[in-house]
Amino acid sequence: MRLDKLISSGGKYSRSDVKKLIKQGLVVVNGKVAKTSDEKVDPDSAEVLINGEVFLYKPFIYIMLNKPQGVVSATDDKVHKTVLDLVPPELNRPGLFPAGRLDADTTGFVLITDDGDFAHRILSPKNHVEKTYEAELKEPIKKEDIEKLEQGITLKDGFTCLPAKIIPISEKFVRIIICEGKYHQIKRMFGATNNKVLSLKRVQIGGLPLDIDLKPGFCREITQEELREITTKNST
Repeated sequence: MRLDKLISSGGKYSRSDVKKLIKQGLVVVNGKVAKTSDEKVDPDSAEVLINGEVFLYKPFIYIMLNKPQGVVSATDDKVHKTVLDLVPPELNRPGLFPAGRLDADTTGFVLITDDGDFAHRILSPKNHVEKTYEAELKEPIKKEDIEKLEQGITLKDGFTCLPAKIIPISEKFVRIIICEGKYHQIKRMFGATNNKVLSLKRVQIGGLPLDIDLKPGFCREITQEELREITTKNST
């Protein structure tokens, strides 16, 4: 891999920044001062120092965002703030996208990454990676409605959802676990029971819960250990 591509993949420096750093003699590769930005390096074994600090190459990055209301799950929007606008410079890098979407008024856990294969694995219904939400309802939830939702309710447009898991917290507040992500799915599911979702928050993906210390609008990098938890079965 080219040296400038390697360093710019971290998001902190552009390729033009890398050229300037090399010109100033601030980039060292395997103990030698780099001379050109197109120098070939092995990303898995090369030791790269930038101004004396070790540069750690990460082929992909995984970010947990606590999405606030009013922010859209998109890479670009001319009207609204997007989830990518909330990623700080030290985590930002080319190719980031939200792995799955939350509605603008839905809050909570959004996974942002540049790993398309991993995103596909956690989003595909056939892999049964569960997404857990907390919903505030307009009307008290009925036992018969829980049974319909857990059997796989048919929406008003004729689409039949996969069976969900419903955990009542109170008469108007429930935890719901699904492994699909259709457009407005949870709102439509409760709509099919003649109820209405007043607020909705995603609190967990797979076995990884949203960090309770992560304030709305803030994000942090997901560790490799946490990443493995995402593909484990939800124990809720």
